[in-house]
Amino acid sequence: MTETAAPGPADNRLEITGQIVELDALRHTPAGVPVLGFKLEHRSRREEAGHPREVAVELAAKAMGEMARLLAGSRLGIKIRVTGFLAQKSAKIRQPVLHVIAIEFVEGN
Repeated sequence: MTETAAPGPADNRLEITGQIVELDALRHTPAGVPVLGFKLEHRSRREEAGHPREVAVELAAKAMGEMARLLAGSRLGIKIRVTGFLAQKSAKIRQPVLHVIAIEFVEGN
């Protein structure tokens, strides 16, 4: 039997840059915490198995608290770099959602 360490923060961490392509209205949880759903589109050119490849992905994302307030005043098309973790959308829907814990606005917007 192999022992494994308990999962740490680095075991579920995602950093990605992209443009905001959808921005929901700011809402609040029953406890009053601001929540903002949005979609982030990433496009880049990467190398895979020694060959160039065009990469495109659209991710559902969620920001809470101060991150939600920060994004609420943004506009579609703005470029951001986000760091966060992936979690399923709900107890019944296993679709991944990026939960944002840090946002950086990228120059050139």
